[in-house]
Amino acid sequence: MVRGISGTDGFQPDRIEVTSLFTYAWQPVHEAIRFYRKQFPNARIRVGGIYATLMPSHLRSNVGVRGLELKRGLYEEIEHYMPDYEILEEVDKWKGWETSMVFTSRGCVRNCPFCVVPRIEGRLRSKASEIINQIYPKHKKVTIWDNNFLASPDWKKALNLLRDLAVSIDFNQGLDARLVDQDNASLLSDFKMPFVRMAYDSPMSKKAISRAVALFSENGIKPRRILFYVLYNFYDHKRKKGDTPTFFLDRIRYISELGCVSYPMRYEPANSLKKNQYVSPLWTPEKLELIAKARRVIGYGGAFPPYEGLVKKFNQASQFDEAFSLSPRLAG
Repeated sequence: MVRGISGTDGFQPDRIEVTSLFTYAWQPVHEAIRFYRKQFPNARIRVGGIYATLMPSHLRSNVGVRGLELKRGLYEEIEHYMPDYEILEEVDKWKGWETSMVFTSRGCVRNCPFCVVPRIEGRLRSKASEIINQIYPKHKKVTIWDNNFLASPDWKKALNLLRDLAVSIDFNQGLDARLVDQDNASLLSDFKMPFVRMAYDSPMSKKAISRAVALFSENGIKPRRILFYVLYNFYDHKRKKGDTPTFFLDRIRYISELGCVSYPMRYEPANSLKKNQYVSPLWTPEKLELIAKARRVIGYGGAFPPYEGLVKKFNQASQFDEAFSLSPRLAG
């Protein structure tokens, strides 16, 4: 946070760091860069983050500011620091924020064709020893942002450290169902969690998903507390294959039958400059809109819980359109 940006207090930074989120959120990044260049024409400006890493040429050629420095990938210099949560306490809408955001590892052992984590974070490495330094003393909740927590060699060390701190946890990015076993399912059952989050993206994951749900259930985590991210609208243009509406429905049905919650995740290409514009060759805008409307009207918080009526609707539908179409009364 830069204080005194008006310059009236004589504050003149030597360097300004600007971060960026998803590629389709590029416009606020350009606005921030132009603003700070105008305010502080002599300061060095360095830009990093997801957009800067994935689309550096677009950034340089469109922002209209000379002399930018780009930082691609992780900013290792700040990986060891805790975010300044005190800033949130000064802003009315963030008062009461009580969750620390933590990485116990970076990178991933997988190389999924729809994921950019390997390009941004690289190989998997542990950061478990730094957990205590990342949690704000006033916080009793921790959101873990690891891209593959259970693949880390120090996952057990991380859980033991978190358990000693007596905090509730949430694996925001999801756990890898293929790596769930009796050991980690038992340890995870000791924690207070809103949901256990996993993903069902590939047909090869079905057996692992069934086993993971069974292991969590045996350890006291009920299926209704298990949520699956369900990717759709993805197409691998190199391999000429991708998911279909039928496969999406099959996964939603299976998750519902297990008694778990499904959370649809629409795929966005790594170079998307506008959200929700990409349509896979195997999908249509109309079918994508059916899912969006169903999530808003018959879903709950964008998810499909295993409510009896929903499970019945999905299972009795003869095909995709019937499963996700709304009655005229609900559609209106």
